[in-house]
Amino acid sequence: QVQLVESGGGLVQAGGSLRLSCAASGPTFSSYAMGWFRQAPGKERDFVAAISRSGESTYYADSVKGRVTTSRDNAKNTVYLQMNSLKPEDTAVYYCAASTVVGFTTVAGFYDYWGQGTQVTVSS
Repeated sequence: QVQLVESGGGLVQAGGSLRLSCAASGPTFSSYAMGWFRQAPGKERDFVAAISRSGESTYYADSVKGRVTTSRDNAKNTVYLQMNSLKPEDTAVYYCAASTVVGFTTVAGFYDYWGQGTQVTVSS
């Protein structure tokens, strides 16, 4: 069982930056690939970024590629999402999730554990 808690969301102006953190409980954090998803009001939950168990491999949605970086510190049981050059369309609740897949996955259904989400609001 893994519990995930996101933090770092908030209100930022367009062009600004935010760093989201996701802290995991339990001693097996390094056994999970991690992903970030977001959900805007009235829309489906969309994939944002994923990172492999070791952190060596990452993958990004086209909508955020070049503006977003995900990383992890397995010693701290934490995964991060650094978001730069934020746009109003990035406004959403951001979720981290943990998966037992080998490598990483962009498919929400393959993630076993989810955090409660953190709100990111980008004003124009």
